[in-house]
Amino acid sequence: MADRRLQVFHSVARQLSFTKAAEQLFMTQPAVTFQVKQLEEHFSARLFERSHGKIALTQAGELVLGYAERILSLAAELDKRVSELTGTVSGPLLLGCSMTIAEFILPRVLGEFKARHPQVQTHMTVANSEIIEQRVADHTLDLGLIESPAHLPGLHTEVCCDDELVMICTPAHTFAKSATVKAAQIAGEPYISRESGSGTRQFTDNYFRESGIAPEDLNIVMELGSPEAIKGVVETGIGVAIMSRTTIVKELKLGSLVAVPLEPKLIRTLSLVYPREKFRSRLLSTFVEFATAKMRAMAEREGKD
Repeated sequence: MADRRLQVFHSVARQLSFTKAAEQLFMTQPAVTFQVKQLEEHFSARLFERSHGKIALTQAGELVLGYAERILSLAAELDKRVSELTGTVSGPLLLGCSMTIAEFILPRVLGEFKARHPQVQTHMTVANSEIIEQRVADHTLDLGLIESPAHLPGLHTEVCCDDELVMICTPAHTFAKSATVKAAQIAGEPYISRESGSGTRQFTDNYFRESGIAPEDLNIVMELGSPEAIKGVVETGIGVAIMSRTTIVKELKLGSLVAVPLEPKLIRTLSLVYPREKFRSRLLSTFVEFATAKMRAMAEREGKD
């Protein structure tokens, strides 16, 4: 519905890169450049300054960007409101989620949601919680599922469910038969950590601080960006890690890993985040309601196992 030139300009302005905008829009770079040039000719003004391989918005570009965001947001809202008159839940759903949620929780949620609403086209972006939060704030994603409450003031946080984190180790490890383990005990062990920016990393760092241990004093032997990678390293016996109990269900059944509860328990919340001021379509409302109920049911079931 909105002017294609405006859509392309908005993507370039947000990415500050013609190449990245082309990838995001599934266009060739010359086509993106042509659309922006057409818009510049329409306004008889340069919208970007180009220097040393980098681009920046001109004063006119900043003005156009502000209006472009409002126009594109209204166009999207119009499309959604008209489609809702038919009574069906349909259209694109741009989701972003952290690694833990993407690998171990969301597939079950999306599968059932798609079965109920086959006309919905879901596109999922996977990154750490910090990046997902920023992309939701930038309106490049409709909704984020992250491992901590949102920190940005323009976002609304809706808590889905509790998620217990536990220490994991091999069955041969000294802690394997312990009923619980304390932060001070973990601090003396080789430790495999999530990367900076991860919701899990932020949450465990705070846990150690509250226990009187500075995170930089931990014996971190590796920092990894994937729960699967961390489990694989821990299975070699090189050290211990703290992970969501949700992520190790298979390994516990196989007996390749042991989960030891922390003392005191470490329980976080998994949250849905979306812009406060953005129109909430029937599709988004339906998914938020469905995902929240499904994730709570999954958490309750795993808590009883």
